[in-house]
Amino acid sequence: MAERRRQKKRIQEVSEPTKEEKAVAKYLRFNCPTKSTSMMCHRVDYFTASKAVDCLLDSKWAKAKKGEEAVFTTRESVVDYCNRLLKKQFFHRALKVIKKKSEKDIKKDKAKCDSSKEEEKKGKKEKEKKKEPEVPEVKKEKSDDSPGSPKKKKEVKKKFKLESHDEQVFLDGSEVYVWIYDPVHFKTFAMGLILVIAVIAATLFPLWPAEMRVGVYYLSVAAGCFVASILLLAVARCILFLLIWLVTGGRHHFWFLPNLTADVGFIDSFRPLYTHEYKGPRTSSKKSSDKADDKDDAAATKAQKSDSEEKSDSEKKDGDEEEEEDEEESKESGPEEGKDEEERGEERQSDSDSDRREEEGSQHSNGNDFEMITREELEQQTEDEEDERDDDEEEGAQERKEGESETKAQSAET
Repeated sequence: MAERRRQKKRIQEVSEPTKEEKAVAKYLRFNCPTKSTSMMCHRVDYFTASKAVDCLLDSKWAKAKKGEEAVFTTRESVVDYCNRLLKKQFFHRALKVIKKKSEKDIKKDKAKCDSSKEEEKKGKKEKEKKKEPEVPEVKKEKSDDSPGSPKKKKEVKKKFKLESHDEQVFLDGSEVYVWIYDPVHFKTFAMGLILVIAVIAATLFPLWPAEMRVGVYYLSVAAGCFVASILLLAVARCILFLLIWLVTGGRHHFWFLPNLTADVGFIDSFRPLYTHEYKGPRTSSKKSSDKADDKDDAAATKAQKSDSEEKSDSEKKDGDEEEEEDEEESKESGPEEGKDEEERGEERQSDSDSDRREEEGSQHSNGNDFEMITREELEQQTEDEEDERDDDEEEGAQERKEGESETKAQSAET
């Protein structure tokens, strides 16, 4: 009894909302972002306090008019005004309560995860078995799900329910408020009015003028023909697909208007005009790709050989130039050393001769080393060329055999 009396007193104390408060509440109801959830077995719409404050600060009541002050100047003024709306029962404060999973639900989730992992492993094994060496027509971009890249965890939204809060106060922040005020939007009102007028006009069809009745008849016939044509198109495209599939042995999949019966818009259902897929063996592409790979390998080996030959030739030229320079220096220094030897003695001559002999011996040894390297490279080159010739002869013989088998098959068919 005491609680009922208190409620009656509160209702008496709360006065009726003014026109301005109704306008503000209506603006907030249709412009503030809301979400829907269940509360006490009812579907309700709720909003957060911070978004409501931002919405009202961007409204026309936050701008000063001529001779009038702005209603909302700061966030605190908006909070005070929203407290007045809360007291007049436009909305009420609620509390978020996160639902905890029971042990049965946890066990079910674990079982689902285990089963999904097993299915993924089986699918991978089957794909590896079915895989055959096929030549990709287009280079595929690297996927983000590479083994080195970190896997992103799926964000799981926590389920919650709303309960009534004991303290009915409007606070700026992440607090949740449930709407009680639910006015009729102008669009819904206009649509309902149009629907009522259309029903009344349809019931008065016999009273329409003759020209209008004839026009409506032709429009209905045109609409029926359009629907019938779409149905016939859907059947015809299936027949066309079956004919092409049977004639080509299931290799060519041709669809005319593939999105005609798909869940898309009216315009998107007529685009693209057709799609074609080839699902047969690709032997010719494999052969061409193998030949191209062989040609690339041969070109790479030839380039390597030419580089090695150029290096060996350059080394030989460098060795010859060094020998010529040493000989010229020895010739120029010969007469000068002769004069010095006459003055200084026979001991100097023996030392210079021994030095010259050592230098010449080192030069001859370097030249022999270069000759040994070039010989080994030439032998390797000849071996590689012989291997390439053998491979070319084998490929030619295989191609001849295939051509003979094809001609025999054609002759047998004729």
